[in-house]
Amino acid sequence: MAGWLFADMLLVLALVSMGDRGDPLAARSEAEPSKSAVVTPSPEPSRTPTGPRSVARKPVKVRLTAAVGDSTRMVKQLRAATTRYQGREAAFVLTFGQAPEPGDGQAYARDVNKALRKARPDIFTGATTRDFWNGGPSGSADLEIYFYTR
Repeated sequence: MAGWLFADMLLVLALVSMGDRGDPLAARSEAEPSKSAVVTPSPEPSRTPTGPRSVARKPVKVRLTAAVGDSTRMVKQLRAATTRYQGREAAFVLTFGQAPEPGDGQAYARDVNKALRKARPDIFTGATTRDFWNGGPSGSADLEIYFYTR
């Protein structure tokens, strides 16, 4: 039984190895330019995005400082921090609420995420948010906002 398993695994490894290699004939023809061919650049076709949107790899980082329960100040700071991103749509937001205890930090992050939708409903209404805890004194949060690419 172990012999057949070993043979099957060796076969799979061989197939993966062969599938990983490029076409040697195509590589050779690309390396040797033809002598009679005249290359004329053709205009780039206009590309319109098709398929699903993607998410930018680099987040926009925002630091927020407001007392626990002060949603008015949270909304004001979030509006100011996201003004330059109007017209874009957030895919997801990771919010790290600072507090001495994990439950309090997550509750603060949850309040900040609610304030996001009040501050910029056009940007954050469909966004997925996650509430995390980051140790430290209460009353601040770090946000990582990942936008859809344009």
